[in-house]
Amino acid sequence: MKVVLQDLTKKFPNRNKKDRTEVTAVNNFSFEIPDGKLIGLLGPSGCGKSTTLNLICGLQKPTSGKIFFGEDDVTDLPPENRGVGLVFQNYALYPHLTVKQNITFPLENLRGKEKMTKKEMADKALEIARLVQIDTLMDRKPSELSGGQQQRVAIARALVKMPRVLLLDEPLSNLDARLRLQTREEIKRIQRETKITTVFVTHDQDEAMSISDMIVVMKDGILQQIGKPQDVYDDPVNLFVAKFLGTPPISVFHGSVKNGQLYIGDTAVLDVPGVGDREVFAGIRPEGFVLDENGSLSCVLNGVEVMGRDISIISTHKQSLNTTIRSIISAENKVNTASENVRFSLKPSKVYIFDKATEERIRFPL
Repeated sequence: MKVVLQDLTKKFPNRNKKDRTEVTAVNNFSFEIPDGKLIGLLGPSGCGKSTTLNLICGLQKPTSGKIFFGEDDVTDLPPENRGVGLVFQNYALYPHLTVKQNITFPLENLRGKEKMTKKEMADKALEIARLVQIDTLMDRKPSELSGGQQQRVAIARALVKMPRVLLLDEPLSNLDARLRLQTREEIKRIQRETKITTVFVTHDQDEAMSISDMIVVMKDGILQQIGKPQDVYDDPVNLFVAKFLGTPPISVFHGSVKNGQLYIGDTAVLDVPGVGDREVFAGIRPEGFVLDENGSLSCVLNGVEVMGRDISIISTHKQSLNTTIRSIISAENKVNTASENVRFSLKPSKVYIFDKATEERIRFPL
């Protein structure tokens, strides 16, 4: 089911009753979610991603704009008639019901032609339980399940009516690191098997990049960039997107462009032909540093962390906006830890420059 958001805006009254200006949570948001894809809605807390999800499912009505499921305008349709499945952060399971009863609960409310017999409901619940691999837990209560198992029950309950659209609101945030990894792999598998159009809301960029067919990056209710995860990482449109994606984070420096060269401090570190003279921010991905004793960028060496196949060089630079700079290089390289400084040359494809005033990306030929 294709989902289209058309000029979607949501405003809330200001909590300060003396201030009559409204708070804009989602601002003129337009986006088409392709049929059968898993979309990651990504951004920091307060960026409007959960509000966008609530607008899609009908829990909130937009101030302006339209929402389409396929060719159907569902903007004013109540949630129960939209055919959506919603999974919350806190699972929201009924503690007094068994796993089987939790899964079948949505089926018990079906009426008319959709009404099912008890056997049909039991068969459907078992089918979905097998899909999410909890079919051996059907007689247990939620209190007898682990966090990961409870999350699977919540997903099964959302899937049992085979919704047109599945909405996941930070579904992994209550799980430990190992369970998060396992469960997000399961969500991806389930989505591929069911081919249900899915929107996955998260503030965790690693999570969004690993699970999503496409990611949508938001800030202050405004859409910043849409694309395949790797494309957005490799080609950010502005400084916010560049800083938000990537672990370790991108290193950002105060810089300037003079005569077609990028300067960090007083040192020219890269040719940037075609870019006019101006003050800029220079962003360098961790993998963009090349250990080079003759390199143009000199940093103060703080330490080295061995990570198996890679080494993380930790350094500082007086023009850096980051507290520390983390440079990822192959473990085959040997770092002189007795030296006070470390020198790098740079990979042009991993260096981005941004206008200092607007923070928009300035492109240059590689």
